[in-house]
Amino acid sequence: MREDLVGHLLGALEPSESNAVERALADPDRGPSLRHDLERLRLGLQPLAGDRDVLPAPSGLAGRTMRFIVEQEAAARMEANRPLPMPRKNVSEEDTPTRGRGNRGWIDRAIMAASALAACVLVAPLLLDSIAQSRARRAERNLLKTSGALQGYADAHRVFPTPPTSGPLSRAGLYAPTLVSEQRLVADDGTLVCPDTPLSRSGTFRVPTLEELERAIGTPQFEEMVRTMGGDYGYTLGHRDASGTLQPNRDRRRTHHPLMADAPNDGGERSSNHPDGLHHVLFEDGHVKRLAPADLHSDDHLFKNHDGNIAAGVDEDDAVIGDSEDQP
Repeated sequence: MREDLVGHLLGALEPSESNAVERALADPDRGPSLRHDLERLRLGLQPLAGDRDVLPAPSGLAGRTMRFIVEQEAAARMEANRPLPMPRKNVSEEDTPTRGRGNRGWIDRAIMAASALAACVLVAPLLLDSIAQSRARRAERNLLKTSGALQGYADAHRVFPTPPTSGPLSRAGLYAPTLVSEQRLVADDGTLVCPDTPLSRSGTFRVPTLEELERAIGTPQFEEMVRTMGGDYGYTLGHRDASGTLQPNRDRRRTHHPLMADAPNDGGERSSNHPDGLHHVLFEDGHVKRLAPADLHSDDHLFKNHDGNIAAGVDEDDAVIGDSEDQP
């Protein structure tokens, strides 16, 4: 199973193989050791994050490089075909100079260097794009896995996890401790973090249980717990009725109603999870959609209600995704 961890991390496995890795990570016996190895691999790939912004190559660089290679190869062939001078009398064979030998070695090295440069210019953007696509696929798989846990909860309780109407535990991120307490998600298996975010890089993220959260109320640790317990994903803030009562998050299997998404930033306009601005949204019916920043709020603002507030919706069709600490 360990040989599949790199492929799992980069999104290179088949769905059946990836599911097998997920089951192994959740296994109470093998899981802790595998999750430890997975985190070490994730940390080892972090240096690649510094190269994710592709610098545009100078105009015509590839063409100039290839012309240079052709010219140098032609010059090398001409040099190799030039007749050698006759050795001087009484000069030993081992002292006889070989014209072009030193030049040919330099030319060969120049050609190899130019070829390597051309390969870097042409291949590096493809590699970085592959890494970005791998991150996107992993974020999508995380949401689909969480969707399965949410659906299992809804099947058992007839509603999705819903925070209380008020009080210190009335937070969007309460969904995560709820799923962990019911053993529908593993607290530290990385399902709720996105690649290369601060939470992912910390290597210590863990979702608290409901019992741990309740015991922490009133302590300095409580605010930090509610700030991070939802991971890198936001969850629905639900809606309030005319009397101001927060309503249960019922499972209506709506194809257009968001349930989770990449968590919003402090401004509540976009998420900072992905450097290219891509957003992943999980809908009630269980499908995940990728949205570009320009399409994020085209139909309805994803992170604010119809009144323009980061709060519960004003009616049952007003969908609002809140960050972990946001209160309905």
